[in-house]
Amino acid sequence: MARRKIIIMGAAGRDFHNFNVLYRENKDYEVVAFTATQIPDIDGRRYPKALAGKLYPKGIPIHDESELMKLIKKHKADEVVFSYSDVTFTYVMTKAAEINAAGAAFSMVGGAPTMVESKKPVVAICAARTGCGKSQTTRKVSEVLQAMGKKVVAIRHPMPYGDLAKQACQRFAKLSDLDKHKCTIEEREEYEPHIMSGVIIYAGVDYEQILREAEKEADVILWDGGNNDMSFYKADLYITVVDPHRPGHELNYYPGLCNIHLADVVVINKIDSASPEGIEEVRANVREVNPKATIIDAASPLELDKPELVFGKKVLVVEDGPTLTHGEMTYGAGVVAAEKYGAAELVDPRPYTTGTITKTFEKYPDIGVLLPAMGYSDGQIKDLEKTIRATKCDLVVIGTPIDLRKVVKITKPTVRVQYSLQEIGHPNLTDVLSKFLKVKKSKK
Repeated sequence: MARRKIIIMGAAGRDFHNFNVLYRENKDYEVVAFTATQIPDIDGRRYPKALAGKLYPKGIPIHDESELMKLIKKHKADEVVFSYSDVTFTYVMTKAAEINAAGAAFSMVGGAPTMVESKKPVVAICAARTGCGKSQTTRKVSEVLQAMGKKVVAIRHPMPYGDLAKQACQRFAKLSDLDKHKCTIEEREEYEPHIMSGVIIYAGVDYEQILREAEKEADVILWDGGNNDMSFYKADLYITVVDPHRPGHELNYYPGLCNIHLADVVVINKIDSASPEGIEEVRANVREVNPKATIIDAASPLELDKPELVFGKKVLVVEDGPTLTHGEMTYGAGVVAAEKYGAAELVDPRPYTTGTITKTFEKYPDIGVLLPAMGYSDGQIKDLEKTIRATKCDLVVIGTPIDLRKVVKITKPTVRVQYSLQEIGHPNLTDVLSKFLKVKKSKK
């Protein structure tokens, strides 16, 4: 019987994981190609034979998603598996219609078949959208667990933009490991805060291997999710973060709504800066979808290292890239801080962009008056640096999760925004995690 021919649509994350756990050793299927989107410079490579397994001695080609219809025809593909995140339901079904019209079946893999089980307790932090505040929530959960005497090891959702074979299983315990593994800005933004708080973090491509390594040194595994993807691991406690600045998105984005259904706990973040109407709409939507979930209210207060420099200045705000691109936010922490501390003007960087930064604005024309900190490659980091240098402003406000000045040479005066999770009232994360650990202990 002929193997069923599969194409996996992805963005260098969920797609590789789905292949590893469902198709790599399955003789009933032949994955003929991956397609790539959202992230630049993924296409044109191959998923290497070292990761693809014995059924794929030549590895598997990765093509741009724009070639999907040609690939279906070329390979006479039987099925296309949708495997990336943070897209509208309309977007997903539009792709399904195109694929069905081309003659292939369209499928989406369920969460449970791809969730690897751990020997250690797993707390998963996921979200309804990119940019909800998952990072500060993860840091807070880690802080609480450490205060309870637990050795926490974080595992971050994949961002394998380099040599995939070398990135199969990466461990980061000190800042020099970021240089060792040639991390992009996006990777540094996610890994550095864990390292700075004394938490070892793993990431890579093969998440079964990663989990088994992390289990050797952890009391608790902390899944640090990416975009609004579902957890790669079977979670003992599933926490989902939602954003009242985008009310209704929690019901209309894939797989964010899956995370609402899966949640034991939902954190409504940013209530300090969102409208009362937005907060209540999100709360009502969560209660309707998942009435059993515990809801925690939280703020994300901002701090500036030199707030006195902002007042009356023309400022260029640099924000987290993915939050502005596929996260579709038109502002972030940097903009909120600039306005709070009295900036005279937000300078639009568009007239000053160059190279890949110009292309980013062309691809995502609805980005607000700010600059996304795109840094998926050395070339893109250079373009970011040139754009900042060329922009006519008095001050650069850095709203990225890491100190961008460590990676990009900025000659203008700068201030950095930092933010943390502040729970409002009870229940809070300490309450939830204390109960969780007691239950796990009683089941031993």
